[in-house]
Amino acid sequence: MKILIVGYFNETSKSNIARYFPQDWNVVIVPPGKEMLHHIEDCQVIIPEHIKVDHSLLSTAKNLKLVQTGAGFDNVDIPACTQRGIWVANAAGVNAQTVAEHVMALILSYYKNIPFLDAFMKNRMDEHHLDYTGCELEGKTIGIIGLGAIGKKVAAFCRVFDMKVLAYKRNPVAQSDGFVKMTDFNTLVSTSDIVSVHLPLNPQTKQLINKTVFQKMKSTALFINTARGGIVNERDLIDALKNGDIAGSCLDVFETEPLPLDSELRNLGNVILTPHTAGMPDGRKFHKKRYDFFVNNIKRVENGEEPESKLNQLL
Repeated sequence: MKILIVGYFNETSKSNIARYFPQDWNVVIVPPGKEMLHHIEDCQVIIPEHIKVDHSLLSTAKNLKLVQTGAGFDNVDIPACTQRGIWVANAAGVNAQTVAEHVMALILSYYKNIPFLDAFMKNRMDEHHLDYTGCELEGKTIGIIGLGAIGKKVAAFCRVFDMKVLAYKRNPVAQSDGFVKMTDFNTLVSTSDIVSVHLPLNPQTKQLINKTVFQKMKSTALFINTARGGIVNERDLIDALKNGDIAGSCLDVFETEPLPLDSELRNLGNVILTPHTAGMPDGRKFHKKRYDFFVNNIKRVENGEEPESKLNQLL
């Protein structure tokens, strides 16, 4: 089996990843570009990051059997793959624990002012002149947009902190317990102290969070996005943060990744940024659960079985 992994990886990450696959598989890890196009011709599996798997790319992939993604799959033309008899699968739920933990880490860092206090101590400031604000999470309302595996895990964590949880999903089902309260989108964004996004990126969710939405939020609200950058109009978010429409934001994903060095987000004091690492608890570009899933799914396809967490159906 030839496995093509496309993305930006340092040498340590490449070594860690390649070592995780069976030794008799040919694992090639390359960045997007000409070298990638050469390997696409004879690979059976592609794991794509930072590239579009579309008609153009698929036209050269003569031996491709499986397109395997992480949780998100907005970069894959699923109908085009189906037309060519190629399975598409994601790794739904595999990173739920780690992303939810990351959300809680961001919330705590923001409300306990950890970045400021860390810098204060390391700059050897006089502790008699310490001036900062912070607060407890107890009693705060978090609004979770998208109640899938990650959203549910975030809700469970918030319960431990004695928070109130509102949730919105496009296709609501009966509430399973008395803790999470399902509500409509406008009620959620206008009444929540924290708004956290946990949706896939698709035509329905693209720039769902925009100027109109930010203006409906409380001026004291914290906005969190660990899902996909394209769900948010980033210019509108920056304006909302500068204008005081919302109080702050914690972001792990961005419209353009890596985040441009000249992005205004880097200079805002009411923002906490992480480099799309919420789903990578074992280190940059590696997550053991994720690669366990990948290896198992590739073996299934190799044996003529359907992949787990399939996103299409082949005849």
